[in-house]
Amino acid sequence: MISVVGIGDNTVDRYVDQGIIYPGGNTVNVAVHASRLGHSSAYIGCLAKDDAGMLIHESLIKEGVDVSSCRLLGGENAFCDIRLVNCDRVFGEFSAGVCDQLIINEFDLAFISTFDLVHTSVYSFMDPYLGSLQSNARFLSYDYSNEWDRDSLEETLPWVDFALISNPVEDFRNNNDLLKWSAAQGPELVMATSGEQGAAVFDGKRMYFQPIMPAGKVVDTLGAGDAFAACFLIGYLEGEPIPKALERAARYAAETCSHYGAFGHGIKYKY
Repeated sequence: MISVVGIGDNTVDRYVDQGIIYPGGNTVNVAVHASRLGHSSAYIGCLAKDDAGMLIHESLIKEGVDVSSCRLLGGENAFCDIRLVNCDRVFGEFSAGVCDQLIINEFDLAFISTFDLVHTSVYSFMDPYLGSLQSNARFLSYDYSNEWDRDSLEETLPWVDFALISNPVEDFRNNNDLLKWSAAQGPELVMATSGEQGAAVFDGKRMYFQPIMPAGKVVDTLGAGDAFAACFLIGYLEGEPIPKALERAARYAAETCSHYGAFGHGIKYKY
């Protein structure tokens, strides 16, 4: 069993055309999918005591994710407005809310040292803590989404074991140079996802490619990338060959496109 702790960002995705909010956020999603895949998981982050923050808190508990290290604060929770266009998510207004108030302390570091994988992201405000996180983690993964450039990668990659980068291109093989350069900065493994083009992974020696898998009824692609990352990293840490871990992750991610929200638990909401 692989233990996973997500640290940092959370959000409620406000589906403005439906009047429904869903819990989400990269590190929340990874923690949830780790739990759904049968592994122990936890989430550390700042949640507001409003309806949105409590939705995330309650949803994590229902999903079996340890929330004992979460901070519940006054104020507004992080949110992002979502519209669906041909079942694909289009992002609108965003607020970090209280999410950026997380301060990592010695108790957090002692807690995360008990996990196999510590996962954070470019939206988590954790860059100042990367050195401390890595030194207290067996492995540290970092999701850069598409919020990166060579300078920011060069600053953070030396602290990262598994780097996850979004880089849509016409052919995912065009990510080869980016992956090789990124791996040279320190990570053991670098992945680039390219939307419908699939994903490419470089382990320092060999390049692997994984096309997307066909899904059933696709209603919403939100969170599919996080599901893919969680499933792949867990498989890799369990010792699965990279091609097998990639294929399993692609199938798992395709399944998530059959429901709205990153992992469900939506409630009606008035804007």
